[in-house]
Amino acid sequence: MRQRWLRDARQQACEQLQHDLLHTGRTLQRAINQCVCYMSTLEWQIALVDDKLTGSSTACQSANHWPIMNAAARLILHKRKYDHITSDIRDRLHWLPIQQRLEYKICLLICKCLHQTAPVYLRAMSDPVSASASRSHLRSAARGDLAVPRARTTTYGQRSFSVSGPSPWNSLPLSVHDPSLTMTQFCTHLKTFLFRRAYT
Repeated sequence: MRQRWLRDARQQACEQLQHDLLHTGRTLQRAINQCVCYMSTLEWQIALVDDKLTGSSTACQSANHWPIMNAAARLILHKRKYDHITSDIRDRLHWLPIQQRLEYKICLLICKCLHQTAPVYLRAMSDPVSASASRSHLRSAARGDLAVPRARTTTYGQRSFSVSGPSPWNSLPLSVHDPSLTMTQFCTHLKTFLFRRAYT
């Protein structure tokens, strides 16, 4: 019953995203007709559609999300329906693939937890390894890793924030989750790292 509800919720989220992109396409076309500077319009298009895609990444499955992402890229770059778009997504739009988008959002949320700017209930699930007296001597504690609790179930346990949050954070190199970095610097380093890992 729960799996059926999740499937229906994902389908509804994808349908809503398609509707939003159609409305966005009409808005973009009016902006193009009225704007003289193409580059500034292109940047605005990328930011607007990218925000829609990022907001829906957690709701839609990767398999359902890819066609929508490709359609959004063709909309912005004025490509035909069957034109190859993957290289343009990488080289011109600089968009992360769906899996890396999810990792980006999760790692950013963990960073906010460590900077004490996230909600308290999320910060409670982001415990550094160094906070445990019995594990403070470990190498992971020196790296600034977070403790990952053992999941009791493979289906939903690994999806909980206490597990899915620290896991991608611990996989980042030290240069990315360096505590001396500001939030802006962290976001820049994180996207660069995920972008290179996705496309190389």
